[in-house]
Amino acid sequence: MPELPEVEVTKLGISPHIEGQRISAVKILDGRLRWPVPNALVKLLPGQTVLAIQRRGKYLLLEFEKGYLLLHLGMTGTLRVLPSKETLKPHDRVVFEFGRISLRLHDPRKFGAVLWHSKKSGPIESNSLLQKLGIEPFSAEFAGDLGAEVLYQHSRGRSVSVKQFLLAGQAVVGVGNIYCSECLFDAGIHPAKPAGKLTRPQCIRLAHAVRSILHKAIRAGGSTLSDFVNSDGEPGHFTVQSKAYDRKGLPCKVCKTPIQQIVQGQRSTYFCPQCQKR
Repeated sequence: MPELPEVEVTKLGISPHIEGQRISAVKILDGRLRWPVPNALVKLLPGQTVLAIQRRGKYLLLEFEKGYLLLHLGMTGTLRVLPSKETLKPHDRVVFEFGRISLRLHDPRKFGAVLWHSKKSGPIESNSLLQKLGIEPFSAEFAGDLGAEVLYQHSRGRSVSVKQFLLAGQAVVGVGNIYCSECLFDAGIHPAKPAGKLTRPQCIRLAHAVRSILHKAIRAGGSTLSDFVNSDGEPGHFTVQSKAYDRKGLPCKVCKTPIQQIVQGQRSTYFCPQCQKR
């Protein structure tokens, strides 16, 4: 599933091509996504200009004069900028035309989303899909010791594992399954440790690891397991440099102890039992 780094890579890839450009047509090839794609977009968007492209968690927010287009890649979705004349492919669901180029949502499993938030409905932050999201990891509110305090305060009284706590995204967004293993390894924290037992020093290390790992993932183009490619069709390469994820049985890059794998919430977690003692 595309996580924050993959969505950020997508944003960086499409922005130079469509920001400031006017939509000439919208084609809904198959609107049966996680939520039905609003048919009104076909008449509403043409003639409007993309004023800005933002990311909030795993949502891309395309701002127009009249509102915001919310895009989510779901489990297997990708957004690519292609020449408008290029032949459509199976599983292309929605196409936004910008004259000679088009932005295409390709989504084999149809768990993505294309939704509209009118400015008449209030600021985009008021949208129900965004209200419960945690703090952005690269925001001022999560910088330095503030990030550690966010993690510490949100984890108090929580018996759920720190891995599940991070994955939920209610304290800080963007730490997907791959990045949970990597962040906890960097911070030296066992993934099964109850979140409520995190100490302030551990939260300091973990907040730093979250920012550091996500930055590295973005620079590497994100992570590709089976489906993700960026807006140019290139896969991400972060997992090549992983220290824990998908390294079961291989020696730890720090202490040479074999990396172990456990399942938490039906998701695989990788850790070093020596570097990440419980």
